[in-house]
Amino acid sequence: MSQPVVASLVAALPMPAVAIGPNERIETANEAAVRLFGEGIEGRHFITALRQPGLLDAIEGGLREGQRRQADVLTHDRGQDLVFRATVAPAQLREGALQGRGVLVILEDVTPMEKAGQMRRDFVANVSHELRTPLTALMGFIETLKGPAREDPQARERFLGIMEAEAGRMNRLVGDLLSLSRVEADERMRPAERVALGGLLRSCLNGLAPLAAEAGVTLVDALPAGEDGPEIPGDPDQLRQVFGNLVENAIKYGGRGCEVRLSMDPPAYEPRLRATGVCVRVSDTGPGISEIHLPRLTERFYRVDNHRSREMGGTGLGLAIVKHIVNRHRGRLRIESAPSAGSTFSVVLPVD
Repeated sequence: MSQPVVASLVAALPMPAVAIGPNERIETANEAAVRLFGEGIEGRHFITALRQPGLLDAIEGGLREGQRRQADVLTHDRGQDLVFRATVAPAQLREGALQGRGVLVILEDVTPMEKAGQMRRDFVANVSHELRTPLTALMGFIETLKGPAREDPQARERFLGIMEAEAGRMNRLVGDLLSLSRVEADERMRPAERVALGGLLRSCLNGLAPLAAEAGVTLVDALPAGEDGPEIPGDPDQLRQVFGNLVENAIKYGGRGCEVRLSMDPPAYEPRLRATGVCVRVSDTGPGISEIHLPRLTERFYRVDNHRSREMGGTGLGLAIVKHIVNRHRGRLRIESAPSAGSTFSVVLPVD
C-alpha cells in the first residue's frame, strides 16, 4: 500500500487515527488525532508524541508481534475527562518510507459508555446506602423488642413509631425509584394529549393547601385570574407531579412564615426553546440555596442537607424525576437561588 493511499484512508476516518511505520515513527495522522495529541506529531517517534503508557505498550506489542492489541487512553479536554479505546492493528505497508510492517492506531471515544457505567454503579451504591440505613434501624428495633423491651409498653410504642417512620421512608424511596424508572422509559416519547395548564396548576395548589397550613407557610396564587389555559401538549399526571413536587419542596424547606408563590407568564417566544412557550415559576422566600449546589440539584440522591432532607421525608430523587419529566415534554428547568434570598424554580414548556 502506497503512502498517499495510507494517508487518504487515515484522513477519511471520523475518529482519531495514526499510522506508525516500521521505523516506529508516525507517518500520518488525521485531524482528529492532531486535535487529541497536538500539532506536529507526524514524523516523530510514537513514544514522544503519544505519551500514554498503556497505548505505548500496545503499539510496541503490535509492531513486535504483529498482533491486534487494545488499550484505554485517558485524556482531558475543555474541562472534561475523556476515555478512548485504542485499537492497534498490524498493517503490511509495502512501499516507500512505509515499507514493511507497521500498525494502524484507531481511537474510539467511549466516554458516554464509561459515564453510563459509572452512573449505574453510583446508582446501585446510592440505593443500597439509602435502603441499608432504615433496614439496619428496623432490624435493631426488632431485636430490642424481642429482648430488653419485650415487657416495656412505653419503649414498645416509641420503637414501633420509629419503625413505622423508617418503613414509610423505604416505601417512599421504592415509589420514587419506580416513578423514575417509568419516566426514563417514556422520556423519548413526547406526550400527545393536550392539557389546560392553568387548571392543573390551581389543582396542585388546592391539593397542597392543608400541608402549607400545617407548616405555617402562605401559598400565593399568582396565576392569571379565571383562566384554565393555555393548553399545551402534556401528560397531566406527570405535570401534576412536577409542579406538586416543586411546590411541596418549597413548603417543606422554606420554613414557617415563608411565602410560596406560583405564577405563570402568558405564552411568548422562548429563546431557550426556540419556539413559543409558557413559563411557570415556583418562588419562595425561604433560606435559599448556595450557588455551589445549584448545578447538582437534579442529580439522583444529591442533597444540600442530608440530615434535614431525611427528616423532611425526602428521598433525594424528586428533582431528578422533575428533570426527566420536563425533558420528556421538551421543556427547560432553571433554578435560581442564593442564601437568604429565597429560590425560584422556572419550568418552560412548549405550547405546540
